[in-house]
Parts: sequence; C-alpha cells; structure tokens
Amino acid sequence: MSTAGLAERLPRRIQLFYASGGIAGSAISQSFGLWLIYFYAPPADADVATRIPDVGPLDARVALGLMLTAGRLIEAVDDPLIGYWTDRTRSRWGRRIPFVVLATPWWALAFFLLFNPPAGDADLANLIYLFLVVELFFLCSNLSGAPMEALLPHIARHHEDRVSLATWQVLFGVTGAAIGLSLSSLLQVLLGFQGMALTIALIALTSRYVALAGVWTYARTDRTPSTPGLRDAVVQTLSNRPFLAFIPSFVLFQVGLQMLTALLPFYVDAVLGDVTFAGLSGNDDAGLFTFALTVAVLGGMLVAVPWFARRARRLGKAAAYRTAMLGAAAAFTALAFAGFLPGIPRLPQALAALLIAGLPTAGVFLFPGIITADIVDHDQSRTDTRREAMFYGTQNLLEKIATAVAPLLFALVLLAGDTAEDPLGIRLVGPVAGALVLLGYLAFRAYALAADVPATGGPAIEGQATDPPARPPSGDSTSGNRMSGE
Repeated sequence: MSTAGLAERLPRRIQLFYASGGIAGSAISQSFGLWLIYFYAPPADADVATRIPDVGPLDARVALGLMLTAGRLIEAVDDPLIGYWTDRTRSRWGRRIPFVVLATPWWALAFFLLFNPPAGDADLANLIYLFLVVELFFLCSNLSGAPMEALLPHIARHHEDRVSLATWQVLFGVTGAAIGLSLSSLLQVLLGFQGMALTIALIALTSRYVALAGVWTYARTDRTPSTPGLRDAVVQTLSNRPFLAFIPSFVLFQVGLQMLTALLPFYVDAVLGDVTFAGLSGNDDAGLFTFALTVAVLGGMLVAVPWFARRARRLGKAAAYRTAMLGAAAAFTALAFAGFLPGIPRLPQALAALLIAGLPTAGVFLFPGIITADIVDHDQSRTDTRREAMFYGTQNLLEKIATAVAPLLFALVLLAGDTAEDPLGIRLVGPVAGALVLLGYLAFRAYALAADVPATGGPAIEGQATDPPARPPSGDSTSGNRMSGE
C-alpha cells in the first residue's frame, strides 16, 4: 500500500506536553464538583458553616442547585460561539494560542473567588455573589480550555497517535483528578477552603501554560480559518450523524459522573461517619476519608487505562468505548450496595466499590476527545473545511445543557435521606447515575464511522485519504506554515 498522503507520527515529547494540559482542567473541575455544594450547603450534621439560606419554601441545597443549573444553561451558549470565533480567528500565533494566553489567568482567579463569599454564614448575598462569580468562571474556562481542546485533531493526524495521545491525556487527567479530589481533600484539612482553592488555581495556571509552551510551534500552524458562516456551521455540525450518535453517550455519562463526584463528602458523613480506622473516624476526619475514597477511584482508573488502550488498538475506539459505558452503568449502580455485605467492614467495601467504578471510568475518559477528532475528519470530507472548535464547542454546549441539571437532580435525590439515620438518598445516587450511563450506551450503538482502525495512516473514513500532519515552522516566519492540504 502506498504511503503517499498518510499522516506522519507525532513526536512523543509533543504528545506529553499537550496531554499534560489535562492536569489543569481536571484539577479544577474535580475540585469544583467535589467541594462547591458541600462548601455552600453542607449536611446538617457536618462541622461546616451553611452559607446559603433557605429561599422562601426552597431548601437551601435545592436553591443552590437551581442557581447552578441556571448558570450552566446561560453560559452553555458561550461554547459554540467561542468555538466559531476561534475557528475563524486570524493571527500570527494561529487560531488558538491568543485565547489560551489571555483567558487562563482569569479562569484561575475566578476559581479562587468561588470559595471566598462575602458573608461567613447563611446569607442571600452569598447566593448572588456565587451566581456572578460562577458565570465568570465558566466563561473564562471556555475561553481558555476550548481552544486547547480543539488543537487535538490538528496536531495528531494518525490513528495510533490519537490513541497514544488519549492514553497520556487520561494519565495526566488522573493526575489532575488526584490533585482535584485527593490532594484538595488534604489541602482542605490543612489550609481550609480558601487555601485549597488558591493552591489548586495556581497548579492549574502553571499546568496550562506549560502545556501551551510545549506545543507552541505546532499550535501556531493551526491558522487556516474555517469558511462557513455561523448559521451554516451550526447546521452542518448538527447534521453530522456520527456526532449525533456520540453526543448522548458523552453528556449522560458526564451527568452521572458529576452526581457521583458531589456524592463523596456526603457519603462519608452519612455512611462512614461512625467508622473508625487507625485512630481516625468518618465524623472527625471526613476530609481524610474522602481522600481515601478518591484514591480508590483513581487507582481503578490507572489500572484500566492500558487495557482500554490495547482494546482500542485491536478492535477500534468505538468498541472499546461501548465496553467502558456498559461497565460504568453496572459499576455505578453497584455502589448502592457497598456496606451491606455481612462480615466485611464498611470502609473496605466502600473502597472496593469505588475502585471497581474507576475501572470503566478510565475507558469513558479515554475516548471522547479522539472520537470527536475522527468526527471532525469525517465532517471535512463532507464540507471541505475544518471546524474543530465548533464541534468541541457544540459538544460542550449540549453537555452543559444536560449537566446543568446534575446539581439539581443530585439535590432532589438527597431529599430521600442524607443523614446517618436515613441514608436512602445517598444510596440512590449510584443507581440513578448508572441508569443515565446505560441510556448513553444505548444511544452510542448507532455510531458507525467506517475505518475506525485503519491499517496505516490517520483516522479517515473508509476510502478517504488523510492529510499530512501539521509541521512546526522552521525559523521565525509566520507565513507559509499551514497544514499541507489546506
């Protein structure tokens, strides 16, 4: 078979630099999901001040869930607009770099401000403050993160490189999750919520800038603006059949995962509160117990990543992704039964259940970005233009519209019981999350891109040649460095 026109391989160091940026987004998003609701509306028996009051007939946590839902829905519109903006941008630094450079510091600052409300007790001013700051946080997150995400199809044009890059992204993402879940739990104990937020923000800022610096010469070659107008870009994106089959699986898993992430501190208080281990107790050392649970999840992910990568290389990304979705649906549901096995202490049961839940979660984290990259290639064959950020932006829009209901759904499930005396709501979160993931798995069965595992070359549709890779420019010239074939 001729190798003309096939994608060349992406250097390993570029893969590592680009993937390392996953530390930033994962650290902040996991810290946000783990601590924000608990910080503003903790359980009644927790040793943490409540900062959101009841609003009329609404319970404080339901009011908080409604506010976060409204905030997500409002800012979700930003994603395709920012994606369209970056796809159409012309600059000597390319389409993506200016956004990342300018927005990242504001994103980190906004995260720190989330944990610095104006009042120290339950006050309506805190709810108003949180709404304003969370909107700033979401906007800056989109401006900084979406352009980095959209670089993936440009810099990795070979199927093998995409699988390899996704593997590194999960590993660095697990590192970020360890920071956002496990380290943040320790930081919260040692430094308080404000010290934790400042540390996580600085880590994320550093990580994203280091990743951008490492891929700068490749990123600056992504400079050919897309051609369709906004209306045509939206219509073409939403008429892509593989994209429409993939999106429900992605967004439903994210809803379920957000619910489980928010659950962990509540689980410790309600289910493990009277458990003691090595002189520690769930009631008095909730942060350390939460840390242990997050380590179990991340340990399961690390164990499973190589297996899912091998399965993707052998059977294709779609087949491996389906396996992960089905496994996650079962594992999330099984969390409801942790602690009920006779003769085994509750803590080991909880740790084992979360480790098992981490196994398929690794697979679901591994593939969405590179599946979307394949969809971008498929779309180019239909429209003769590349609109990477528009696809990722629309994906994020639909995800956020769906996940906007996660805090509210979580709060509603907890109304069934969130205390040690009545933990029914705590127990139900896992099965609800598992049912959502199962619906996502069923939707993804309609995904059918051809040539998911080409013998050589990039992830093309069957019969379609792939473009050569983006090459970093030689010298300092900013002209004539476009990707071959554009």
